[in-house]
Amino acid sequence: MTKLKHTFKTDTLFKILFVKYPDLLKHLIAQLLGITPESISEFAVTNADTPPETYGEKFCRLDVNMLVDGQRVDLEVQVDDEGDYKERSLYYWARAYSSALSEGGKYNELPRAIIISIVNFALFDCEEYHSEFRLLEVTRRAPLTDKQVLHFFELPKLPDKLSKDDGRNLWLALFKADTEEDLARIKALEVPIMEQAINAYHTVVVSPEFAEAERLRSRARHDEAQALWNAERKANEKWQGVVAEKDALIAELRAQLE
Repeated sequence: MTKLKHTFKTDTLFKILFVKYPDLLKHLIAQLLGITPESISEFAVTNADTPPETYGEKFCRLDVNMLVDGQRVDLEVQVDDEGDYKERSLYYWARAYSSALSEGGKYNELPRAIIISIVNFALFDCEEYHSEFRLLEVTRRAPLTDKQVLHFFELPKLPDKLSKDDGRNLWLALFKADTEEDLARIKALEVPIMEQAINAYHTVVVSPEFAEAERLRSRARHDEAQALWNAERKANEKWQGVVAEKDALIAELRAQLE
């Protein structure tokens, strides 16, 4: 097995690839939402530019924000389970929904906000790899509004069997792929859009733009690790000082008692 150095889950690659190839992004979003690409009449990426300083941010990771037929759609990819992703995804939805209200705007004019999360770990206690959440009344199951939608796709639960007729699974298999053999297995199905996506992947990973983004990300992570190390060192020094002070006080009290 030939391990991929960078995968579709690599945050910088994920952002650059889908901004550079919006038709691929449009097809991916359509499959994840269960609609056809042809049914989408309006499609635009609203955060195409990513300032270098955001590469190291902990709580606002790289994502792709879009307008899809007037709806706000946010695509997130989460590789590591940090224990708070459910809450964080709800925060992402609240941010996307509330930021759409212009000054003097009416609440009933707020667009639907959809968060799509592809996660590389098991998130829910179920066998299904796809979960969709909306606001419902707990007894009657009546919807409060159709403006809150959260989709979760759990990659570990994705079936191993591939079908050229299941576009959603093929896209998710690309995100799950960790080896060259995984990509070759998908490409062997000869599905044109998958071949385009894999070819785009190979183009992006050797591009100067991606190399620079990886350099900035590596530097940001190094700086973050250094800052954490310094904070821990200072905390340990402070604690050692407190312990030394306590020991000195105890020794002084014992000397007075003697």
